[in-house]
Amino acid sequence: MAVAPSLLSADLLHLAAEMEAAQEAGADLFHLDIMDGHFVDNLSYGPHFARAICKLSRLPVDCHLMVEDPLDYAMRFLDAGVSCVSFHLELDLDHGRILRQIQEKGGRAGLALNPASPLREAEHRPLFASCDLFLVMSVHPGFAGQAFDPSVLSKFEQLRTWREADGHHCVLEIDGGIDAETAPLAREAGAEILVSGSSFFGSKDYQAMTRSLRGA
Repeated sequence: MAVAPSLLSADLLHLAAEMEAAQEAGADLFHLDIMDGHFVDNLSYGPHFARAICKLSRLPVDCHLMVEDPLDYAMRFLDAGVSCVSFHLELDLDHGRILRQIQEKGGRAGLALNPASPLREAEHRPLFASCDLFLVMSVHPGFAGQAFDPSVLSKFEQLRTWREADGHHCVLEIDGGIDAETAPLAREAGAEILVSGSSFFGSKDYQAMTRSLRGA
C-alpha cells in the first residue's frame, strides 16, 4: 500500500520543507496534478516546476495530466524527471499510441478515469492491459478538497477481474477525498496507491496520517 501526497495541496511558499516532512513521514511517492485550464477549469504547474520538484524529491513523482494534449505534455514532463505520466480516457485520441510513446521514452504510462465515466470492456480492457498504472478519480478533477464519491469503488472490482484474467499487473491508484475515513474503503476495494492532498497536508502529524492511510 503506497501513500502519495498530492503537492497541489502543499504550502507552495514552503514547498521544500513540506516535501522533506512528507518524505520523513514515510510517503512512497509524490503526486503532481497538471491542469491546462481547458480539460478542467483550473491551471496548475508547468514542466519547469516539475523539474524543480524532481530535483528536490528523493521519491518518484507521479504526474497526472488533466490536459487536452497529453502527448506533448507527457514528453516535456518526462524530460523534467517525472517517473510516471497518466492521462484521461475521456479524451478523443489514440490512447494506445500515447501509452507506447511514454513507455518508449522510459516512463511508466497510466490512464485516468473520471467518477462519472463508466468502464467499458470492449474499449477499455485492451488499453488497461497496455498501461502500467490506472487512476480512478473519486472526485471530479480540477480542484482539491472535494468530497469522496464511494460509487467509484465498484470500478476496482472490474479492474482487478481484468488484471487477473489477462495475467498482467497494472497498479491501481485512487485520487480524491482520501483521508483516514475513506482510505479503508479504497484499500478494501483494491486500490494500491492512495493519493491524498488536503487531508495529508492539512494534518498536524504527517507520519500519523501516513500510517493511518496505510491502515497501520
